[in-house]
Amino acid sequence: MSDQVHIEYNPPPGKELPEDFVARLYRLFDENEVALGACLDQMVDTGPTAFRVNGLLTTVAQAHEELAVAGIAASPLAGLDGVWTVPHELHRALTDTAAALEGRIYLMTPSSMLAGICLEPEPGEEILDLAAAPGGKTLHLADLMGNEGRIAAVESVKGRFHRMRRNLDRCGAQIVDTYLADGRGVWRKVPERFDRVLLDAPCSAEGRIVAGQPDSWKFWSLRKIKEMVRKQRRLAESAVHCLKPGGVLVYCTCTLAPEENEAIVHRLLHRFGAALEVESLPLPETMGVPGRTTWMEKTFDTRVTGTRRILPSPPWEGFFLSRLRKVTSTAPA
Repeated sequence: MSDQVHIEYNPPPGKELPEDFVARLYRLFDENEVALGACLDQMVDTGPTAFRVNGLLTTVAQAHEELAVAGIAASPLAGLDGVWTVPHELHRALTDTAAALEGRIYLMTPSSMLAGICLEPEPGEEILDLAAAPGGKTLHLADLMGNEGRIAAVESVKGRFHRMRRNLDRCGAQIVDTYLADGRGVWRKVPERFDRVLLDAPCSAEGRIVAGQPDSWKFWSLRKIKEMVRKQRRLAESAVHCLKPGGVLVYCTCTLAPEENEAIVHRLLHRFGAALEVESLPLPETMGVPGRTTWMEKTFDTRVTGTRRILPSPPWEGFFLSRLRKVTSTAPA
């Protein structure tokens, strides 16, 4: 392809990845083969399993005591409070515990937990989770809010919607109202209503690709990226319109593709002009890398450097995070 570079890619047996994907990573790392190699080495599924304790149903001390009785000792994850890990070989044992099955602990990647941390919801606020299934981030928001306030959780896919409802009910999220709806049109029903909006957008899921596991990339393609971008643009615009003036939007994805990340933020900044500002993420500067200002033939608004890309490094998955504040109304004059 004309927008791809050529790179010799000779992976060891069992560590194969799509060549187009590797070529894009090479460009993402500015053709630095050492950085590329380090990233590829981390695209494995043998890292530790991460979870957080669901404060709506138990305490950290009680959860660890319960796991200890089951013969499982968890360790805190360095660099992120409230996240615990167990070795990969204990993954199945952890998922089979009553603590996991009954919702007292919730398995999710540390990268996913950053979404709620960056949104910083407050008790009593009204929050919108615009693409909420399977509900792990929604549950995290309810926990951060102490089950005080209101969360509207929207999901457009029926099967995923019902799975989300089961998860939220099982885990004690009492402040969540669930809606089976297309998030792209939600703003027409509830314009400028919410204090904060989380949009963990549907994406090409590059952050979850695992070397040597074709099932992890069976839906990935350059065409898939373009398809996702079309959805993300409309979802992101809907998210902005749903925010009150002064409200905060966290736009995030579990993909590495700049088209689905920096390009979406760039488009929002130019679509809404002075009504939107990029805010610093409440994360250590050493966590991830700043957003890019160029990709292929595209140049982005320099403010996208305030976004962050988390690179794969188990138990971290590849992820992208941005935080925007709506300064003024975007309602039609």
